[in-house]
Amino acid sequence: MTTINSNIKKKRTKTKNFILRRPLIKKNITGLTKAAGRNHSGKITIKHKGNGHKNKYRKIDFSRTLPSIGVTCSIEYDPNRNSNIAGIYDFFSNKFFYVISPKNLKIGDILKSGIFSSPKLGHSLPIYQIPVGTYVHNLKLKNFKLAKISRAAGTFSEIKEKKLNFALVKISSGKCIWISSKNFATIGIVSNGFNFLAKLKKAGQSRWLGKRPTVRGVAMNPIDHPNGGGEGKKSGKNKTPWGKFNFKSFK
Repeated sequence: MTTINSNIKKKRTKTKNFILRRPLIKKNITGLTKAAGRNHSGKITIKHKGNGHKNKYRKIDFSRTLPSIGVTCSIEYDPNRNSNIAGIYDFFSNKFFYVISPKNLKIGDILKSGIFSSPKLGHSLPIYQIPVGTYVHNLKLKNFKLAKISRAAGTFSEIKEKKLNFALVKISSGKCIWISSKNFATIGIVSNGFNFLAKLKKAGQSRWLGKRPTVRGVAMNPIDHPNGGGEGKKSGKNKTPWGKFNFKSFK
């Protein structure tokens, strides 16, 4: 019996990658004010927004051009994006920072960045050092700006061809573009790729996300919407709430 209990304890104590809900690095967190679809004068310009759950913004390093060697301390949930984020401790600068977590990244993995880093999972390096056919994310269009391509959950870009100063990259949309081979990119595919399969189980979940309910114009009265009124179910006049024709439906 003692051997069976010891084996059960060993199985339970195996390390797993749990996605933390509470932030580990509190220095890189700031408050986030919500506009609720209003402009600078307080008028609603985007409807059906507001009353969502209070969130805080996690500062993420989208550059990763300076040489660094860090260890993965945590893999966390970020309420402001659909991919997971990873907390990294840098040995050189003795600081913590957040990065977008690639797929199959584990706690304890070493992440490097800079010109002399090797093309491994999660490493950030110039495109001219990355082999052709490699999947990358967090891609830069201009080397002196932040990365803007392939940052959503499950997205990636593929390096198709390399020349002396430029590289042909197939981005997430399927379009092929030429960018400078000196631009930095991170090896791997963005984590949480099955995020699009998540379903909201009740109406309150969309309210937590800041989405207010929408009412069809056909279901309104004539005073409230041009499509409203009439006996029974009718299709309406296909107009906007301000009485103008909706030309999007004709395309």
